[in-house]
Amino acid sequence: MGGHLDPKNGVFLGTWGDFGCPTPQRIASYSLSPNRQRPLAGTAHAAFFNTFRRFRHQVLYVAPPFIIAYAAMDWAIERNHYLNSKPGRLAEGGDE
Repeated sequence: MGGHLDPKNGVFLGTWGDFGCPTPQRIASYSLSPNRQRPLAGTAHAAFFNTFRRFRHQVLYVAPPFIIAYAAMDWAIERNHYLNSKPGRLAEGGDE
């Protein structure tokens, strides 16, 4: 099984890679590919900086309309409180 008997050198097992033993049969080995081992590698770091980059590029499109809307609502609420007060009724309402 391990080779034939050589009277001068002992037992010859074969050359490197083929030592004369029977080849293993039905041995399955499983491994995980490198890109599947850490599927979320670096996502927290990338998400933080990507969110900052996207915010920085979109803030000038989103913030001015909100600032204008807030200022308009603030003015309208103050004007409404003034018009519904006693001095506002006298100034705008006349003799009502």
